[in-house]
Amino acid sequence: MSTEVNEISSAPITPRPATVAPKPSVAPQAQVSCPPSQYNSPSLSRSPLLDGASDQQPGAEGAVVAKAPKTPLAIRTPRMSLTPRFITPLGSPVRKALKMTRLDPQDAWLPITESRNGNKYYAAFHTLCSGIGIQALVLPVAFTVLGWAWGVILLTLGFIWQLYTLWLLVHLHENVETGMRYSRYMQLFSLTYGDKIANWLGLFPIMYLSGGTCVALIVIGGSTSKLFYEIVCPTCTAKPLTTVEWFLVYTTAAVVLSMLPNLNSIAGVSLIGAITAVGYCTLIWVISVAEGRLPGVSYDPIRADTQIARVFGVLNAIGIIAFSFRGHNLILEIQATMPSSEKHPSHVPMWRGVKVSYTLIAVCLFPLAIGGYWAYGHLIPPNGGMLPALYEYHSKDVSQSLLGLTSLFVVINAVCSFQIYAMPMFDDTESKYTSRMKKPVPWWLRCINRAMFGYGCFFVAVAIPFLGSVAGLIGGISLPVTLAYPCFMWIKINKPKKYSPMWCLNYFLGVFGMLLSGFLMAAGLYVVIDTGIKVQFFKP
Repeated sequence: MSTEVNEISSAPITPRPATVAPKPSVAPQAQVSCPPSQYNSPSLSRSPLLDGASDQQPGAEGAVVAKAPKTPLAIRTPRMSLTPRFITPLGSPVRKALKMTRLDPQDAWLPITESRNGNKYYAAFHTLCSGIGIQALVLPVAFTVLGWAWGVILLTLGFIWQLYTLWLLVHLHENVETGMRYSRYMQLFSLTYGDKIANWLGLFPIMYLSGGTCVALIVIGGSTSKLFYEIVCPTCTAKPLTTVEWFLVYTTAAVVLSMLPNLNSIAGVSLIGAITAVGYCTLIWVISVAEGRLPGVSYDPIRADTQIARVFGVLNAIGIIAFSFRGHNLILEIQATMPSSEKHPSHVPMWRGVKVSYTLIAVCLFPLAIGGYWAYGHLIPPNGGMLPALYEYHSKDVSQSLLGLTSLFVVINAVCSFQIYAMPMFDDTESKYTSRMKKPVPWWLRCINRAMFGYGCFFVAVAIPFLGSVAGLIGGISLPVTLAYPCFMWIKINKPKKYSPMWCLNYFLGVFGMLLSGFLMAAGLYVVIDTGIKVQFFKP
């Protein structure tokens, strides 16, 4: 008996049948000792590894052994018989479950992780809605500088590169050795390199990719709403709404939708956004190709007068291709909405959803770039790309219903994309409340917070309408989030053998991504200095 006790000193021992038992005894239920801040984690009860057993278990001679009351504040250790199978290795589900106590205790209160009922379909909806947008319509502009061959080659290489870094992020979400789930990009970056480096290199680009995208969506959605109204009702010009008023209409619609509580609850919104994104991309390139090439179209690459201008022109074209891929800052957050266990890790359904969504993204991006360049050549407008070209060259040739439907799809997609890009900002602001108050955010405070964020983005869109002029400069700062940081984090976490093929591949891509980011920032700064910025506050 002493040998058995030494083997399992922390487990409650099931009483063996005694020869004389005056009355049944009740065995106390053992509890796992955890640090106070993590022991009181309401999110622990959501873990599939920490499920308790039934309320009652048979004890010695038919006695009923009562369990401790059900409470999210404790991890109950189920009673087990003293059999050799209880001696488990270090990587067992039980031991991994105990390590899971190091999860953020506020996870059950925050909008990204409060619901873990996602699946591969939800992942596909979110990824497609966030991964394709209006920036894809500018791809033919890059071809005017790069030409046919280099344009197609660089677009293909860029698509493969960003899909590979996406695969890295999906597999970095879960750490098998520690049982940890990294539910946010910033969390993974901080735990990999420390808070100081993360704040210097990761905080601004990650926040910009959320907040800055929301501001850009207000500009795009508001201006396209005005265009849609003019197409549908061309005679309703007695007192038309101004551009700022259309921005306000769009923002109000986005704020109303943002009251949905968490990331899983907007899966239907993301589905609508994904359908409309594929819809307007397909409509634009199909109409452009069906109408044929414009008279006088040339495919000769545009060359600047000076050598330095040519170099920066090529870099700007590469930047357009790189910026057409987005959504990497949301991948960990999307995967965090899925349940995960040792037997059923979340990266399996997540990657299935990603493969479907990025197949559709490729079906949209490549025809847009190739078909748009074939139809318009060097005549494509440099600001806006395919959408203004459609209205400028085909407004009289194409049915107004098709033009109106295209504009409507753009508006709906912008409203839906706003929700998923704003969710990390909601999560960040609410985490500050929960970490200080140690309780969930009240519903009325959550509504106020989200309304303030939405109308704050509206204020920035109206106050600084020239923000798009420096998008290339700021986009260069954010590019490592997509192309470089995942490679470095994979090396740091998985520690592959130095100079092995995977080490060399990730190290090369990470370094090249950082260099490309620096070159694109220089190109963006050159464009700002060379062309200047028309600074007009509160005049969108």
